[in-house]
Amino acid sequence: MSLEIIFEDDYLLCVNKPNNVLVHHAFHSRNVSEEASLLQIIKNETGLKVYPIHRLDRKTSGIILLAKETNFVSKFQELFTNNEIQKTYFGIVRGYSPDEKKIDSPVKGRDANVHKEALTYLKTLEKITLEIPVKPYDSSRYSLVELLPKTGRMHQLRVHTNKISHPLIGDPKYGDKNHNIMFEINFGCSKMFLHAGKLNLKHPFTFEELILNAKFPIDWLNRFEEFNWKNPLTK
Repeated sequence: MSLEIIFEDDYLLCVNKPNNVLVHHAFHSRNVSEEASLLQIIKNETGLKVYPIHRLDRKTSGIILLAKETNFVSKFQELFTNNEIQKTYFGIVRGYSPDEKKIDSPVKGRDANVHKEALTYLKTLEKITLEIPVKPYDSSRYSLVELLPKTGRMHQLRVHTNKISHPLIGDPKYGDKNHNIMFEINFGCSKMFLHAGKLNLKHPFTFEELILNAKFPIDWLNRFEEFNWKNPLTK
């Protein structure tokens, strides 16, 4: 696997995480010990030992920030805590999503009994109707959405898109099984269509204004071409 490095300096490494790659193995994950984590891939390809600054789901592709020293982590994490970093995600969802939508709905935390406040802003960029039947309809509709999370809850974007009845395509937990199967059969796509595309931040050590973009995976590029959608990262 050839890793795409988006940005690197003395403090920070920013890479484009592939879909279906764990950032790191949990201590108890003995059954996946043969699967290389993102941290292991980085170590193998660059020789660097790095430390995650924030989370990115296994099934989500895109930008992730990693610190080069453990004592750098907290300074970068303060940007997230203080809402001083803008994260922009992109998703392909079922149906015609609203032009714009504020989704203000609590999401379960790692403790499944506790709900935490969560806020996401959704904007629809593209829409398409395909003459491919998906039960119970004779055709199928999809939208390309931009998602701006203002909180960082676990699975927040996956839960929020499902909450408004426009689940992400390829999401095995919160998605629509019939539409997931349609994408797999017709397009050969079994991965989840959620991509962390942009990060805007002020570097806490160098004070440089960083605007970082992560290229879309090939499945996305193929859908843009086939659906005649504009790539939102090349506008």
